[in-house]
Amino acid sequence: MIMANTDYLRICIVKTCFVKALLLWLLLSTPMLLAQAPEGIWQGYDGEWRHVSRQLIALAEATPAEKFAWRPAAGVRSTSEVYMHIAMANFYLLSVTGPKMPAGLNQDMEKTVTSKAEVIDWLKRSLDAVKEAHLAAKPNDLERKVHIADRDATVDGVYLRIIVHANEHMGQLIAYARMTGVVPPWSKN
Repeated sequence: MIMANTDYLRICIVKTCFVKALLLWLLLSTPMLLAQAPEGIWQGYDGEWRHVSRQLIALAEATPAEKFAWRPAAGVRSTSEVYMHIAMANFYLLSVTGPKMPAGLNQDMEKTVTSKAEVIDWLKRSLDAVKEAHLAAKPNDLERKVHIADRDATVDGVYLRIIVHANEHMGQLIAYARMTGVVPPWSKN
């Protein structure tokens, strides 16, 4: 009889400890579970585009002007060249879907537009052009076939390439920023 009571008591203690541990975990993890995702995350293409656009602009604006000429090694794009590459690719890929390339844009600009103000201006123009064109697109527009490089694609596929490309180079620019002592503004919290 004493043995049965001891086993019962042990089981009760284990259960009580488990419940207390679970409640403590819930209490400590609630802020993480309730934390709001950054604006745009999980809100479809347009939300994700707003998110990456805001981050690209914030990082460019946080980067000192003298760091725009920095490159990690000879033969590798500088900071300004990466931003201009994004802007030029946005305009080019967008042109495949229908909108015209802006006047004054030429292939040499990746190397010739180097000032922080000009780079940010072209970047903003390209990000806005993609945003506006995608917002105006109807579902049938997105299904339309286009030819790019050596293949057929859909307009939707081109938009996917645009956002993937922007995020790919966002990662590159974050690495550049960190290597030059610039902290991405959204990671300061």
